[in-house]
Amino acid sequence: MAGTIQNREAFLSRLAGRLGREQVKETLERPIWKHQPQHEVMKGASIEELINVLKEHCVRIHTDFYRTKTSDLPKIMKEVVQEFGGGPVITTKDARFEEFGLSMLLSEMWPAEQIDVIEWNPELADKNIKLAERSNVGIVFSEITLAESATVVLFSTNEKGRSVSLLPQTFIAIIPKSTIVPRMTQAAKQIQAKVKNGEVLPACINFVTGPSNSADIEMNLVVGVHGPVKAAYILVDDM
Repeated sequence: MAGTIQNREAFLSRLAGRLGREQVKETLERPIWKHQPQHEVMKGASIEELINVLKEHCVRIHTDFYRTKTSDLPKIMKEVVQEFGGGPVITTKDARFEEFGLSMLLSEMWPAEQIDVIEWNPELADKNIKLAERSNVGIVFSEITLAESATVVLFSTNEKGRSVSLLPQTFIAIIPKSTIVPRMTQAAKQIQAKVKNGEVLPACINFVTGPSNSADIEMNLVVGVHGPVKAAYILVDDM
């Protein structure tokens, strides 16, 4: 539900008065720069070319890469979770788990195998964080996927807690093929368009690139210092 702004003009007028100037009412025009190289990188690349870039960069960020069609997603998901050591598994509360055919795996198959499955529950408040800390695998959907850096964009809401991809030992990002864009430029453009269209975006938008990495100490790469030690991306052909 969209919020409403109360007493906006009065507040801005009072603020301008405190600054000793008149309230600015006209809208600023966005500058048009002569050179915009950010739009030229991978310009015209096909979706398959972008997928190849994404796959190649996953090697650099120590992230396992899988590709499947929707009908085979439950099978691949089961195999990846088993490879990561099994449950407990925590997921965001997201309708796409049902849309992509994972409902039976989450609600029936894994529980029957004594694998605990936890869904982020807004009513549990901070208890969700404790559950995420005790989970072995966190599973999320990517909203936008940057091929250039193998980055998944996550919108954190009351139903999609950031902890799901941050606190478990491992995490899996499901990447619908339709979410792939060349780089940060296109992701920012999509987010800007949502704002312009009046969509209410979450206060926290996370750009996650594989498992946590740090090379601050003597330039020695250490994986898993402040987050998951392993990560996997599962690309799903949804288009």
